Amino acid sequence: MTEKRYVVNVAVILGVSVVLMLFIFLLVGHHQHIPDRVQLDRGTLLGTGSSVAERIKPVAEVNIASAETQREPVKNAAAAPPPSRNGQQVYQTTCVACHDAGIAGAPKLGDKSQWAKHVAKGLDNLYASALNGVQGATGAMPPKGGNPALSDAEVRAAVDYMVTRSK
Repeated sequence: MTEKRYVVNVAVILGVSVVLMLFIFLLVGHHQHIPDRVQLDRGTLLGTGSSVAERIKPVAEVNIASAETQREPVKNAAAAPPPSRNGQQVYQTTCVACHDAGIAGAPKLGDKSQWAKHVAKGLDNLYASALNGVQGATGAMPPKGGNPALSDAEVRAAVDYMVTRSK
């Protein structure tokens, strides 16, 4: 029994050795021309006369100083005032939400009785209420109708539009 086990072990070791030797021969045969290819590539690189610094330099360079002097100055879009809109346009984009439905006590556009109370106080009072907002027992209005992007002239134009439509 021990002799049989010995023969099996030797056969396994010889088989693994043969497979390993075949693998090594194939690997060496496949890679035997690599030194020649490396020599060719090295000859191509060094034959052009390029230095190491030229071969490893970055692909591109950014020159910020020259880029800023060549381009036109950018106009500040935030500083430029938006084009002025007329009262009807301002009403239709901002005021219509409350003044068409009468939300929060807002006088409805075209309702003469509701607007008569406000007009009686004077246009300056209406302008001040529209620009600064109102908190009262009858309702509330946020400053500039809740749109802080509106200019004072646009708010006044919207008030004028609503007053003329409600007289």
